[in-house]
Amino acid sequence: MTLTRARSPYGAILLIVLVPLLFHLAIVASRHIPVAFTAEGLFKLSFVTAAALMHWVLYATLLTTFALTLRRGHTPLITAMAYKLHGPDIPTELIVYTRRVTIAWSCFFAAQLSTSVLLFCFAPLTAWSFFVNVLDIPLVVAMYAAEYAVRIRVLRDPPRHSFTTIFEMVSDCAKHRVPASSLD
Repeated sequence: MTLTRARSPYGAILLIVLVPLLFHLAIVASRHIPVAFTAEGLFKLSFVTAAALMHWVLYATLLTTFALTLRRGHTPLITAMAYKLHGPDIPTELIVYTRRVTIAWSCFFAAQLSTSVLLFCFAPLTAWSFFVNVLDIPLVVAMYAAEYAVRIRVLRDPPRHSFTTIFEMVSDCAKHRVPASSLD
């Protein structure tokens, strides 16, 4: 199976890092949302609301996407990606492992979403902003690194792929869904 060459992800990575940082700096600069319904107060409220909704919708979508593939009769999302990378003849050990990784990512997304909502409701606005705008990407990277470390340790012959290969595969999977019946 040949994966098509994707565009360089560096521009996207730069945006993914810079935009949340700018959001955080804007929120820290305002520190609080005024109670008065002035133009400035409404702008700050809408800015913070947009940031919160973007984060919550992103993690709710990821959680739903991963978790729904764990239902009986469906192929777990990461298992489907493994089939995409390795073809139909992957070891049972890898099938079991990728199901567990799909569960782990679902739990991670649930934790991110829950923490974000709880911080938004009960912590200072700057604490919530720091979590969603500054810690978000490092936490995702840490989760990926932890999964990789576990993969190397538990699988007898762990697959090793470059970031570019994984990026291309995810892009390809987003375009073409693998039917569950062809993966069983």
